Amino acid sequence: MKNITKIILILLLVVCNVNAQQEKGIFGSSNWLNNWTEFKPNTIDYGDANQILAGSISVNTKLLKRNIYVLQGDVYVTNNAVLTIEPGTKIIGDFESKGALIITKGATLIADGLETDPIVFTSNTSSKKAGDWGGIIILGDAPINKFGNYSSLNLELDPNFNNYGGTNSISSSGIIRYVRIEFAGKRIKGGNNFSGLLLAGLGSKTIVENVMVSYCGGNSFDIFGGELNMSKMVSLRSKKDDFKFTQGAQCRIDNSLAIRSSYVSSDSDSRCVEVLGYERKEETDFSKKLTVVTATNLTMVNDSENLKADIQAGLIKSAVYVGENASLIFKKSVISGFNPAVLLDNKIEINDKNLKKLQFEAMYFNNCNGNIFTEYNTNNEDLENWYGQSVFFNVYSKGNNSETFIDFSNDKKPDYRLQLSKITASK
Repeated sequence: MKNITKIILILLLVVCNVNAQQEKGIFGSSNWLNNWTEFKPNTIDYGDANQILAGSISVNTKLLKRNIYVLQGDVYVTNNAVLTIEPGTKIIGDFESKGALIITKGATLIADGLETDPIVFTSNTSSKKAGDWGGIIILGDAPINKFGNYSSLNLELDPNFNNYGGTNSISSSGIIRYVRIEFAGKRIKGGNNFSGLLLAGLGSKTIVENVMVSYCGGNSFDIFGGELNMSKMVSLRSKKDDFKFTQGAQCRIDNSLAIRSSYVSSDSDSRCVEVLGYERKEETDFSKKLTVVTATNLTMVNDSENLKADIQAGLIKSAVYVGENASLIFKKSVISGFNPAVLLDNKIEINDKNLKKLQFEAMYFNNCNGNIFTEYNTNNEDLENWYGQSVFFNVYSKGNNSETFIDFSNDKKPDYRLQLSKITASK
């Protein structure tokens, strides 16, 4: 009887351990990337536009699946209007005029696609590339940490329609769900780029789920302030950051994916996740909230055929960067193939107070050239010892991508769930 009890206890421990492993990185009982994502968007012909969107949309408007729309120049939704987009609708960003869609403060976007019928924003060129058109900007009235609680975007937009911020942390700017944004991120004067999806001052009732940004010339996702929950985000081969959080953003992001390429990133500051307390210190009101990001079940992977050579050539940098006066809680996530996995601003003093704001728990660090470093410091022994404690349940491995993920090399329908002993990473 005692032996049977021991066997049962051992089996329970094994099952619990397997479940703990399964939860790292993106998860699901099936591959949730199927149906609505597209990993080879430059091979698809969406057809020619038969409707033009230009200027301002100041009354409630609905875009229909049966039409194909072209964004000519900067298109503003104003006057508290609601822009509704049917599932399956295609919107083409015009290359010549660098079209963009801007949802101004008080207006609403209802882009609620379906898993089997996503809404697609893409380029109208025959040879699509990053930066062909602008992107999508949604401006809200939730708090930011700049003086006065308000700010404006420096993206050559109409100054009457580019402000954001306020005091309504639970406001809604609409729904963006099952949406693909391809080849956005136009370049403007001064070297800045549009983002694929820029969310500035959005309240917690805004729904942002199942959004894929592919081949963006700027950041895939930019979060300026506000209080957002984001789930099942996908960033594919962005030139700059995959996810950037700043200006006091209070954000939770879970079950999301970033895929980087050694030969696509534009500069050394391009990372999967960048968490900054503010944009400019002199414009920041330190009596307000600084940036806090809680990231759970993220998978960040660098797609490199020769990781060692690409690191030596300086093509691969860190996956995660944390700036001064910012907090990051990272749990159950996978970081595979970076140099190093995490980099902390050299202004962050390594002490108990700051380490409480920088949590890395139940992480899976795979094939990284070092794990957690302070910027400009090649000695990370203290950080390795701290985060390597058993209480944090962090795991370290040296597997290649094909061994680490279920179906990494599938061009059309890849599966980036973690594979441990051929067990699907599901929850």
